[in-house]
Amino acid sequence: MSNETSATTRRGQAPRGERIADWADGRLGIYSLAKANMRKIFPDHWSFMLGEVALYSFIIIILTGVYLTLFFHPSMAEVTYHGSYVPMQGIRMTQAFESTLDISFDVRGGLLIRQIHHWAALVFLAAMMVHMMRVFFTGAFRKPREVNWLFGFLLFVLGMFTGFTGYSLPDDLLSGTGVRFIEGVILAMPLVGSYLQMFIFGGEFPGHDIIPRFFTVHVLLLPGIMLGLLVAHLILVFYHKHTQFPGAGKTNSNVVGMPLLPVYMAKAGGFFFLVFGVISVIAAVASINPVWAIGPYRPDQVSTGAQPDWYMGFAEGLVRVMPGWEWNFWGHTVNFGVLIPILIFPLVLVAIAVYPFVESWVGGDKREHHILDRPRNVPTRTGFGVAWLVAYFVMLIGGGNDLWATHFHLSINSITWFVRIAFFVGPVLAFIATKRICLGLQRRDKDKVLHGRESGIIKRLPHGEFIEVHEPLGQEQLHMLTQHEQPEPVELGPEVDENGVRRKITRSQKLRAKLSKAYYGEDNVIPKPTVEEYQEITSGHGHH
Repeated sequence: MSNETSATTRRGQAPRGERIADWADGRLGIYSLAKANMRKIFPDHWSFMLGEVALYSFIIIILTGVYLTLFFHPSMAEVTYHGSYVPMQGIRMTQAFESTLDISFDVRGGLLIRQIHHWAALVFLAAMMVHMMRVFFTGAFRKPREVNWLFGFLLFVLGMFTGFTGYSLPDDLLSGTGVRFIEGVILAMPLVGSYLQMFIFGGEFPGHDIIPRFFTVHVLLLPGIMLGLLVAHLILVFYHKHTQFPGAGKTNSNVVGMPLLPVYMAKAGGFFFLVFGVISVIAAVASINPVWAIGPYRPDQVSTGAQPDWYMGFAEGLVRVMPGWEWNFWGHTVNFGVLIPILIFPLVLVAIAVYPFVESWVGGDKREHHILDRPRNVPTRTGFGVAWLVAYFVMLIGGGNDLWATHFHLSINSITWFVRIAFFVGPVLAFIATKRICLGLQRRDKDKVLHGRESGIIKRLPHGEFIEVHEPLGQEQLHMLTQHEQPEPVELGPEVDENGVRRKITRSQKLRAKLSKAYYGEDNVIPKPTVEEYQEITSGHGHH
């Protein structure tokens, strides 16, 4: 009887996994949390995958970085190499460089992991930039996402410095040249430069502490901050709900798409392995940073064709094309050839970071936005973004002026002068051209709404006129081409109030009115077709 009771009790119990889940839910509230978030809807568009590429690349960087940390020795103590790479045997080098060679030639899979780690870093920053530009051009940074835009911007900037500290760790001749470049930048800072140099390097260059310090910053400090920002970024994406492109049934108060579980998670999991696979293939077939071919760093040598990774090429280009101006003040030399570029570099980055707040102030728009803009419908913003990209990539050319000269048999002086001129002229021309293209695309959209789509069919009318038959657009296309808003420019209002007293108008108000007119004035936007215009043309008076 007791055995039957015991068996019945066991049959009445929930499975062990369910009991563990119930125990955890009673203490962590897992069920309610999952119910609220696991069925969250995400829209489906290929451009949203850019952010996922950045996220998955960051995960790959962390995974491969942990593996490399197990074998790397961040020490500048000098040793004589007696490892398996014969051409380097007998050469004096730091333990950091020696351990990099050991990882590359003696650790199983070490070279592949190094390559994956470096390529993942490049892909991460490239994906971050493209993702930020998608957010910028579509207006996804507008309220309530301004803080999330800043989080993304900080992730990009911190990623740049994390990459710099990372490729400096092997202490090879190429990375050592880059560190020497940074030391020159620090010394160019008036008053505090020499103190900062001694503090960072722990003495005269190259010192004995820079590699251990870079290792700590690269492995602990910067990744920790970036991980916190990334978590905060994703939390805000969940909290604010995802933006979506305009379309049928899509409004500011809903999200049209697929649930997080199981559809989105399945696609995201597969995409992670796809990104991992592509980066692994690139790492296996395209060698990067072959330190054994470059050699260990020596202060009396400079690597030929020394180039930073692409994301630091902008700063390098600014320094390379800047004239070597030096002024003497009270016995102190100020090197403007380096000081001015290191001031311009953060200003260019800050310009794109604060733009959402500038646009909100100019337009006076305090509403929440969850529907994305088509870039053509905001010509001024699109023109500014293209101008910023042109300035960035022009300086990339400046950062590699020696390679451009040798590969294309050009004069390095000609390239330098081209970059100097293009840095100021190129963004202006890009802004004007982009704005005109956007206005032209708006006119084409308006014509398609009013007259329909060109069919390619030519028809002859009874009186002999030849016309092309236009096909009317469907309701979904009509909605997409006309759903966008067209804000009115902010007006200063009357100079006097209702009592005849002259109003006090501040300079900031005048500036805001001028900028608002430049954004939303008559010459900066094509009016949308009205319902009356559409009905008049489609009522039989037009040729369709």
